[in-house]
Amino acid sequence: MVRLQCIATVILLLISSMSVASESAVEAVRQVVAKNVEEVLAKYEQEKPFFETDPKRFYLNMDAALSQIVDFRRIAARVMGKYARRATKTQRGRFSTVFKSSLFETYTKTLVESGSFKINVVKAALNSRSDKRASVDLSVVSESGNVYPVTYSMYFTKDGQWLMENVIVFGVNVGLAFKDKFEAQFRVHKGDIDAVIDNWSVKIDLESAQEG
Repeated sequence: MVRLQCIATVILLLISSMSVASESAVEAVRQVVAKNVEEVLAKYEQEKPFFETDPKRFYLNMDAALSQIVDFRRIAARVMGKYARRATKTQRGRFSTVFKSSLFETYTKTLVESGSFKINVVKAALNSRSDKRASVDLSVVSESGNVYPVTYSMYFTKDGQWLMENVIVFGVNVGLAFKDKFEAQFRVHKGDIDAVIDNWSVKIDLESAQEG
């Protein structure tokens, strides 16, 4: 009986320590995202006046800020999906550059014209299958008071950083939507990856995608 009690106590202690470790990891990723969101928004407000007058400066500085939390190369590789294996190293690098550039050009104008907004980090949760992955829920609040749900998919790098590898907006998996678009364009251009890259744009109607 005493032995069983000892075993039970050990198990409870292990479960307790695992729970504390998980809570610590969850809080760590939440704090990382909150800190980075705050810094990116501060940089955005600082650089926004240069959007029209000095766009090169605007994009360069926002790229540097966003790259602290977003793994654009990883996202681009996932968008290419199985076709990344058919592409050369040069093509993969070129698509990563084009993907990020078109992402900036397409959505930044909308962001600038949308007026004031704020972003709240709501909660974080570790992936049930891996403590190296997590999701962080945010809410984007517009000037008019509309609230838009956003979820960051995060992964823990070998360098000990939490970086974003995907985003879900209005329940739409943006990475998957882009992946479907790349595959469709691959068919349109009859397997010519260079043509897909040359004609790439990232504009997606999120509301239509949600309805679909």
